[in-house]
Amino acid sequence: MKNNKNNKLFGVKEIARRANVSIATVDRVIHNRSGVSPKTKDKIKDIIKKLDYKPNLLARRLASKKVFQLATLTPKVPGETAYWEVLLKGIDQGEDEIKQYGIRVVKYFFDQSDKTSFVQQAELILKSKVDGVLVTPIFIEESIKFTQSCQKLNIPCVYINSDIPNQDSLCYIGPNLYHSGYLAAHLISYLIGEKDRMLIVNISKEIESHHHILRKEEGFRAYFEDNAKPNAITKIDIRQTDYDSVKKRVADSLKKNKDIRVIFVTNSRVSTVAHYLEMAGRKDILLIGYDFLENNIGYLKEGTIDFLICQKPHEQAYRGIMTLYQHLIFGVEVDKVYFMPIDIITRENYLFYKN
Repeated sequence: MKNNKNNKLFGVKEIARRANVSIATVDRVIHNRSGVSPKTKDKIKDIIKKLDYKPNLLARRLASKKVFQLATLTPKVPGETAYWEVLLKGIDQGEDEIKQYGIRVVKYFFDQSDKTSFVQQAELILKSKVDGVLVTPIFIEESIKFTQSCQKLNIPCVYINSDIPNQDSLCYIGPNLYHSGYLAAHLISYLIGEKDRMLIVNISKEIESHHHILRKEEGFRAYFEDNAKPNAITKIDIRQTDYDSVKKRVADSLKKNKDIRVIFVTNSRVSTVAHYLEMAGRKDILLIGYDFLENNIGYLKEGTIDFLICQKPHEQAYRGIMTLYQHLIFGVEVDKVYFMPIDIITRENYLFYKN
């Protein structure tokens, strides 16, 4: 109640009364318009300072009737994983909250197995004269070029899901990818013997271009190097992401390397590997992967997946939209990096977790 009372007492009317001028004159000073003498302007500014008056930015925003347009550039929602669907719901939530203030969100989608589709959608965004962009920079070189083009046009970019170091984006909201992989290695190091082998499984059609996958693998390997662990690490890159292809590659690796004790899947497609292990009756394999998704949770409950590392795609996307909104409309200073917590989910605690 106190704040409401202060706002009422110390509004434009009160400033005009104390300065013995019209409300229109105070409005000219607040908006830095001409038509007010220097002496009167100084007098009004002194009163504003003494009253600690802050104009209602939202009211001014609504009065301007200017429509701000934000663009999002994210992968299409595939049938193999629900990760991007969850992220899209975060965008929708942010859009629902700000659309009443004249903010329009236009969604652009690319095929994460096709760099060309990313470039095409990026070009459409640049031609549309948007005020801000939320992007998942999966393709490194293409994302860098897009960001640089946005900078030339003074369009702020927010990265989510994956960062690209040394790029002048407005900010990055998402996991620390390197430490995410490092954590996975640390976690399983307690559960294996010195002679047990580990299998890293990357499942993606464009692995070399997917920065988020490569950084997780880098962090995973670094833990064992930093701690002088003798465990051997085998890796397979699976570019055909259908179940039969994953099944064949994983089965071949397990047949060739009888000492594999752990499988680390670097993205949300861990349920595909879990399905194979369940069908093959391989309860002797520890399985760790990413994301609190319905398919993954099912295998976690059954014990086929031992750990899920979660990076909250819904919250990433929502925070990204709200960050652009607050920066563009209110001029809020933005932290360059907002790392999401690295959450470890097991069959014992999944019931108490929200994405």
